[in-house]
Parts: sequence; C-alpha cells; structure tokens
Amino acid sequence: MRRRTGWLVSAVAAAFVAAGAVTYAVADGDGGRAGPSVPSAESADAGFARDMAVHHQQAVEMSYFVRDRTKDPDVRRLAYDIAQTQANQRGMLLGWLELWDLPKTSAKPPMAWMGMGDMPAGEDGALMPGMATDTQLAQLTKLSGRRAEVLYLRLMIAHHKGGVHMAKGCVERCTVGAERRLARGMVAAQQSEIELMTGMLKERGAKP
Repeated sequence: MRRRTGWLVSAVAAAFVAAGAVTYAVADGDGGRAGPSVPSAESADAGFARDMAVHHQQAVEMSYFVRDRTKDPDVRRLAYDIAQTQANQRGMLLGWLELWDLPKTSAKPPMAWMGMGDMPAGEDGALMPGMATDTQLAQLTKLSGRRAEVLYLRLMIAHHKGGVHMAKGCVERCTVGAERRLARGMVAAQQSEIELMTGMLKERGAKP
C-alpha cells in the first residue's frame, strides 16, 4: 500500500505541476483556437470555479484534521496530498475568477451552471453533492486513530464522487480550455484516489 500511495502522490503532483503551467492561458477558449475570451458571470466556467472552490475547501479542512489525528503513514500521506492538491486547485479557480473580474459568489443556488439549480437545498450544511454534513464533520472532530481513518475515508470517497460529477460537468460545458483541462485532471486523479481509498477501507475491515 505504501508503494502504491507513493506512486499516486507522485503522479498527482506531476499532473498538477503541468496544470499550473496552463494558468498562463486562463482565457484561451478551447485551446486558443478561437482567440482570447472571458466567460460571463453566469457561464459554466464561472459556476464551476465558484462551486468547486467551496467543495475543495471542505476536503482541505477534513484532510488536515485527520492527518493530525492518526499515526498511520498511508492515511497521513494521502490526506496531506489531497489537502495540498485541492488547496492549489482552489487557488487556481479563485485566481481565474479574479482575472476574469467575476464575483466569487452567486445569488443562484449551487450547481445551477449544471442545470441542477432546482435540486433540494443541501441538508445540514452539505451544499453540494458529496459534501459532508455538519453532523458528520462534528463526528470526525471527536475521533482519532482507526475510527477517524475509517470515517475520513468514507467521507472522502463520497466527496470525490461528488467532485468527479462536477468536474465531468465542466468538461462537457466549460469553454475555457485551461479550465476544461484542469477538470479532466480532477476526474482522473480523484477516480484513482477513490479506488485507493476503497482498498484502504477494506484493509481496515470497513466498507465505503
């Protein structure tokens, strides 16, 4: 497991070093073929950037918390990698909104850019698909060791599944090439981490 986790960390890190390079072309349309363009405040590009920044922030908080509540090297390594990767991505998304001179919040409900603005409001603080509830987060803060690891892995698998759903929506709807490439990278990385975390749960005698 350590070897596989280390490989995944290296692969994800390499992917987002490359992703960082595309920040030079944040308004490049689809690969720059149509010339520079800036998305509107109501676009899928802006909606994805806003919503995924919020989604990522919760993952960062959960990951830093569990890293300090377990001594397991694989969980600590995974949590640190998720926290660093998603914090960097969040910075890119918010940076694009700043560069596009677009608001970082919207009066519309979350996921409206995906045509899901009429879905029921998230309960207990879970604003978007996959996000943990306030009750689940409070429970996580009370645990340590194996129990914290299991709950974290379960919550993060669900979180990643929601994130993959959103990222696929951007791949289909976003027009800025750099953002679509970032979204594709999110799908690949988070699907790999879902597989990894499912295996880690099985090692601990737990199910997703």
